[in-house]
Amino acid sequence: MAKRTLTRKEEFEILTLVLDKFLWISVALVLYGLWRIVHVMDFRVGFWVVAGGIVLLLIFMGILVREYEIAR
Repeated sequence: MAKRTLTRKEEFEILTLVLDKFLWISVALVLYGLWRIVHVMDFRVGFWVVAGGIVLLLIFMGILVREYEIAR
């Protein structure tokens, strides 16, 4: 079976579908951490959850920028 090459548009569509899921996970972590801080009054745990979500967002932002730079 021969490998099919993707067009730039198809490659970008797949990249956005995959990274979109990880970005939603990061946003959910940040929102959960904020909920822990505000409603549960557990600042320490909430802060670390928010920090983890921000780190995850930064990692995937770096991956996206690096992949976009290579694709050019």
